[in-house]
Amino acid sequence: MKTFKLVPVFLLLILASCSTVSVYSDYDKNVDFAPYKTYAFFKPGIDKVEISDLDKRRILRAIDEQMQAKGLTKSDNPDLLINIFTKAREQVNVNQFSAGWGYGWGWGWNPYMMYGGNQTTVSTSTEGTLFIDFIDAKKKEMIWQGEGVRTLTKNVDKKDAKVAEFVAKILAQYPPVKK
Repeated sequence: MKTFKLVPVFLLLILASCSTVSVYSDYDKNVDFAPYKTYAFFKPGIDKVEISDLDKRRILRAIDEQMQAKGLTKSDNPDLLINIFTKAREQVNVNQFSAGWGYGWGWGWNPYMMYGGNQTTVSTSTEGTLFIDFIDAKKKEMIWQGEGVRTLTKNVDKKDAKVAEFVAKILAQYPPVKK
């Protein structure tokens, strides 16, 4: 009987540890992205983001790494301004598991059927959304926006790697491939 109770909890832990990043992007289809070679962060917008300064620095470092990997350089006179903003919401997951078993004959209710009972588990997590906006520095118009959604971790040892993965998956969609 203890095995039946442990299996659902074990599966729940495995599923929670395999959280994925969902990414989306949108862009101005009339823009040629090839001339954009330099970037800077849009400080007034980033200062308004309501997350810890530590998390802001993690995100900005990860963006820097991805932009440099794409061949763009940071500049005081940039082609692109990069802004970020975030949203978070609490997720509550309720799961009911039936550990029913039995024996008998026929269809429907059986007086000889025996049940092991039901188990309900409740877990909470925080789902975070990160938006990364690219703004044409001369025109002051947004030309590309990437969005990523994932379950956030509070494990400090894993935050840097998780943020880097999060940002990399979002920025993998930049520059957009026109169809």
